[in-house]
Amino acid sequence: MKLEGKKAIVTGAAKGMGAAITTTLAGEGADIVLTARDTAALEPVAAEVRALGRQAHIIACDVIEEDQVKSMVDFAKEKFDGQIDILVNVAGVTGPIETAVQDIEVDDFDYVIIANERGTFLPIKHVVPTMIAQNSGNIVNISGTSGLRGYPMRTSYSASKWAVRGITRTVALELGKYDINVNAVCPGIVETPRMMKLCEGKAKKRGWTVEQVYEEYVQDMCLKRVTTGQDIANTVLFLANEESRQITGQHIAVDGGWDV
Repeated sequence: MKLEGKKAIVTGAAKGMGAAITTTLAGEGADIVLTARDTAALEPVAAEVRALGRQAHIIACDVIEEDQVKSMVDFAKEKFDGQIDILVNVAGVTGPIETAVQDIEVDDFDYVIIANERGTFLPIKHVVPTMIAQNSGNIVNISGTSGLRGYPMRTSYSASKWAVRGITRTVALELGKYDINVNAVCPGIVETPRMMKLCEGKAKKRGWTVEQVYEEYVQDMCLKRVTTGQDIANTVLFLANEESRQITGQHIAVDGGWDV
């Protein structure tokens, strides 16, 4: 058990990679606070965590609302007797797809920036005092390979994921003296319901089939296979335990070679 006795918060834990991350951490011994806006969607994931013999506590939270984030962190501290060892920031949005920069509405641009940047910043802000007091902790942010290179027709999303890497590096510099590791995982396209919605949206705008869009993604990768939620979860697990004790301020791309 790599995480025996550890207490974790996972935002955006309801579906896709968030669910895989949650159950993977629990499978290695962590008790989890699961949070998302839709708590009903969290129930099946929480049931899996409990089936593994770990605690699972659910709370609704919109990570762009500071009062809700503070309440969520206070809830976790109450459930875990003041201990928080791991924070995984998964919650985020995709925003406009297949939309040229001149056609993006300002409100749509702002929403993506706020959701993905503030939604990473606020949980860190409110968890960090507990980790500093413990003199230990691991923070893992979900960025994206669109934060490593330009992503045509996705200006707001790419900008937000570059920013998540900036947050990661800056906070790592601040918190290293407290033995707190801060890193980012950069998924490429991941086989989740969100990916299929993305494929459907692109296909509709291009006049393609969903299968053609999917195959375009596959052909862009060195390994010619799409990343799974479990691939991301395995990397988060590595960054959340002692095996990565000397890694901080870094990003790991898990994308099948899309960014090579």
